[in-house]
Order: sequence, then C-alpha cells, then structure tokens
Amino acid sequence: MANAREISTRIKSIQDTMKITKAMYMMSSMKLRKARQKLESTEPYFYGLQEQIADILLHFPDMQHLFFDNRGKDLHETSKRRAFIVITGDKGMAGAYNHNVLKEAQKMVDESDSYRLFVVGELGRHFFSSQGYTLEEGFCYSANNPSIHRARMITERIVELYKEEEFDEVYVVYTKMVNSMKEEVEVQEILPLKTHEFIKKELLEDSQKGLGNSDREAAEQSDDWFLIYPSPKKVLEKLVYNYVTGFMYGVLVEGSASEENARMMAMQAATDNAQAMLHELSIEFNRVRQAAITQEITEVIGGAKALKKKKKKQAR
Repeated sequence: MANAREISTRIKSIQDTMKITKAMYMMSSMKLRKARQKLESTEPYFYGLQEQIADILLHFPDMQHLFFDNRGKDLHETSKRRAFIVITGDKGMAGAYNHNVLKEAQKMVDESDSYRLFVVGELGRHFFSSQGYTLEEGFCYSANNPSIHRARMITERIVELYKEEEFDEVYVVYTKMVNSMKEEVEVQEILPLKTHEFIKKELLEDSQKGLGNSDREAAEQSDDWFLIYPSPKKVLEKLVYNYVTGFMYGVLVEGSASEENARMMAMQAATDNAQAMLHELSIEFNRVRQAAITQEITEVIGGAKALKKKKKKQAR
C-alpha cells in the first residue's frame, strides 16, 4: 500500500490535469459556438444560390453542362477516376473523430482503381503518408478556423482539375454533427452535381407554395419572366462555382464543429474520470492517515505500559 505522501502527490497531479481538461472543454465549447454562428450567417446566401441553379435547370432540362450528370459523357463506364477530399483534424484528444473519418476514407480509396487524394488536416496527411498513399502536392490546408477564403482556394484547385478532366467524380469525406452526443461520417459527391436532385427540390418548393404546372407556365409567359444573359451555361457555371465554394465552406465548418464537439466530450469524460479517481484516492488517503494515527497511538500506549511496568519493578 502506498504511503500518505505518495497518495498526496498523485492527488495533486490529478488536480492539475483536471484544470487542463476543464480549460480545454471551455475552449472547445467557445470554438464550437463560434463555428455554428459563422455557418448560420452564411447559409441564406448559399440556399439562394441553390434555388437559382434549380430554377435554371428546371427551365432548361435539355441543356448539357460539364458540372452536371447530364454532360453527355458516358457515366456508366466501368473505371472512373475519383478525387477524394478528406476533412480531418490538426490535433488529437478528440476521441474517435479522426479515426472514424480516416477509416471510411481509406476504405473508399482502396475500392477505387484510380484516385487523387486531397487531405485537409495535419493528422490525416500524416496517416495517409505513413500508410504509403500518394497525396496531392501543395494541398496543405489547416482544419482550424475555417474561412470562405480557404474554401474558395480549395474549390479553385478542385474545379480547375475537374474541368481539365483529371478526374470524373469528386467526393468529400467529413464528419457531420447530428447532435451534441452523436456524430456521423458523411460521404458527399460534389461533382458532377445531380440534376434531378435540384429539380426535385424546386418542384417540392413549388408544391409547398401551392403552384402547379399551369401556374408555372403562366409565369413563364408573363412579362415578369427574366432573361438569362449572356447565356444559361455561363451563368450556371458561375453559380455552380459559388455553390461548390459554399458547400466546401459548410463542410469545413461542420468538420471543425464536430472535432470540437468530440473534444468536448473527451475532455468531459476525462474530467469525470479524474473526479472518480480523486474520490477513491481521498478515501485511500484517509485510510492510510487513520492507520498511521492508530499506529502512533498504539506505540504511545505500548511505550507508556512498558514504562509503567519498569517503574513497578524498580519499586519492588
């Protein structure tokens, strides 16, 4: 059994660790709230972009475009060149956050015949490099403090390579925070975009507004109908670029929020474990101290008895 001094040293060490875990919990909580506010403030603009894209596609259904699945290219080819954008963290101590997203990304990469790997986050780049995967050179973006500028830089790189037909499909692998207690790894295909999904959303919104096909045709024939200049294709290309930028920004913020939420839960669990250990050590410390006191009292009583016997012998 450890002595009182050793137990006291362990208690002090755990108390110092608790201060760190509590501070990290508060910092992650603040970063999570800030990330959510940034995402909510930009959502209306990108929702508006999505509505405009859906409106153009709905009225030009036969138009083929490079950024959509109606581009005229054979989409049923057996071998597709895929690009994967993997969103990981820069730091650890976030539970299974990085492990889950890396596991899913590695699975998708292994199942692809041809791939290009773009990794955001220091831990993700270190993992894939150590496993022998080929990473894109010059793609070294941090996962901390996501911004529109960073999302635009990533989008420019990806879109340019896609327009040059370096790959056929682009997927984003990231973590989505369902609620404060649950996170899920999401895989989204951002290029080419699905035409029917945009049209379906547009028709659903019209049905919710009470507009039928006859109402839409009447609106198209009215004087209030708009003219797309210089051409639907050029306008759509600009809108899609901004839409992909917005989607990438949302993914970066969502990944950052999920990481901070995972770190909050990990730090809270560490704090709870530290408190449980402190409780057990306090009980053990009290037992050791009481045992020491009892031993001292026993020694004093034993000494007093021995002295008393000695005096009696001398008196005889």
